Amino acid sequence: MNLEGRGRLIIISGPSGAGKSTVVRQLRQECPLPLQPSISATTRQPRPGEQDGVDYFFLDHNEFERRREAGDFLECKEVFGCGHWYGTLREQVATGLDAGKWVILEIDVQGALAVLDHKEFSPITLFIHPGGMEELERRLRTRGTESEEAIAARLETACREMQFMHRYQYEIINGSVDRAVSEICQILKDQKEKQPCSKS
Repeated sequence: MNLEGRGRLIIISGPSGAGKSTVVRQLRQECPLPLQPSISATTRQPRPGEQDGVDYFFLDHNEFERRREAGDFLECKEVFGCGHWYGTLREQVATGLDAGKWVILEIDVQGALAVLDHKEFSPITLFIHPGGMEELERRLRTRGTESEEAIAARLETACREMQFMHRYQYEIINGSVDRAVSEICQILKDQKEKQPCSKS
């Protein structure tokens, strides 16, 4: 139930190369709503410059497993078969919402579907893509940072993810970051207008 002053949960998904992180970063700068990214937990070691509780919550494998078995995660998974786990802590999201923040989860389709299984949240769901697989492939190749094998794997994953686009409330084609940010911000402002107020 959305009470006056309580925030909203926003789920943003899309294939690798769709520009999600760039859009989210600019959205936080330009949209007047109190947007706050959710901080994920991970079992990997901090990279130079990363801070616990700012970039990630860094947990060792035993603590992550303990919290997973306790049901503390809205969603979690082992990423890319590298042995490192990532997950979204329920408490971290709930605390942000209770503080009136609009908490952004930038997660993959598998994670998004897991969060949707939790009935205590009524998230606003957005799926970002560049307009088609050909454009996505062009963007991945333009990066010039990955092997043919890696590009093929990302395209295969993207093809699977696109099949779940209908599970999201909004489809955002990121042909222009400015336009995508403007469209998402307007969607969120419209959702705020629809948000019921508590009775006095």
